Parts: sequence; C-alpha cells; structure tokens
Amino acid sequence: MRYIDLDTWKRRGHYEFFHRMDYPQYNICVDIDVSNFKEFTTQNGLSFYYSMIFAATTAINQIENFRYRIRDDKVVLHDRIHPSFTDMNKNGDDDLFKMVSVELTGDIHEFVKNAKQTSEQQKDYFGMDQLVRRDDVIYITCIPWISFTHVSHTITLNRNDAVPRISWGKYFKQGDRMLLPFSVQSHHSFVDGYHVGRYIDALQSMMDGMK
Repeated sequence: MRYIDLDTWKRRGHYEFFHRMDYPQYNICVDIDVSNFKEFTTQNGLSFYYSMIFAATTAINQIENFRYRIRDDKVVLHDRIHPSFTDMNKNGDDDLFKMVSVELTGDIHEFVKNAKQTSEQQKDYFGMDQLVRRDDVIYITCIPWISFTHVSHTITLNRNDAVPRISWGKYFKQGDRMLLPFSVQSHHSFVDGYHVGRYIDALQSMMDGMK
C-alpha cells in the first residue's frame, strides 16, 4: 500500500469533484458470458460460486482504479485486494446468510478449497473481526434465485466509502450461450465507466480462457 500525492496525481480534479457528492457511488449492470467458465467449473468439480469470487477478484486487481481507497482523508493505493462475500449458513436450519472474508491466494483450485473451508468453519454471521479497520477488500454477493437487470446495495452515506460492491444473479440460457447478470458498484472519485469496461473485459477474457 502507498499514499498518493494529490499534488502530482493526474486524477486529482476528478477525485475532488466526485468526493464532494453526498452519494458518489454508482452502479452498472451487464450480462457476461459464462458458458466456458461454467463448463470448466463443472468438469473440475469446483463450486461455481467460489470460482466466480476468485475470477471476479483476480480480474478487478488488474485494474488499478479499483484498488484506491480513502483513509483519514488521504488517498491510498493497495497492492492487492481480497474478497469479502456472502454465503448461506449451511451449518444451521435457518435461511440466513453470513459474511465471509478470505485472502486471494493460490490458484482457483486452492482458493475454492480455502473459501469453502473458511465458510464452513465460521460460526458467526458477520465476521466483523476480520474486517475491522480493513479496506483492502471488495464486497461480493450473489442472488442465484433470480436474473436481475438492476440491483442496488445498502450503504452508509459516507463519501469516504470507496470499497466496490460486486454482485451477480442467476445465469440463464440465450441461444447457445449461458449468460450471467453482473453488477459493479464503485466510487466515482476513482472509477469511471471506462474502468468498469476494462474490468468486464478482463473478467470475460479470464473466464473464456479457463481450460
């Protein structure tokens, strides 16, 4: 992690313009093609959900703008960010979810194994001890029961909250393709539509290349 010198930062004007907004976050939803990725996870016996978390987090790390955060009114750039995701509580008889945080390490096979074990071992719902004073994360959730065209997230009206929110819904068939509704919510002080486009391209390329 390093602090950004605003005096020499080319994005300073955009940062200051959007940072003064009451609600500087915005959301974009697209359909991504998961045909090849779904086949890859099935053939390798991998959880599609945990595999998507790995892919979504790995791809977002490629785009520098998603790794900026605001800390003590200063801008920082993280070297790497990690996923904090929702997961249904499989250890009980309720229909509640929990928040699980894991490090983005290893390849997709190692990550899926670690994510599964961490989720199964976590007893509390929100795991806040893992997130206290931590902003090198992205928040991820999935709504596998519906295919949405738009989604919004609960959020505190805090203009310093620059943690991206990633979500996706139920995949569906369109012709010979399997599509997945995918949502990206980000802070406009750091992320423009151009960067969201680069992220989607990086994610799509990664999933198409899995063999």
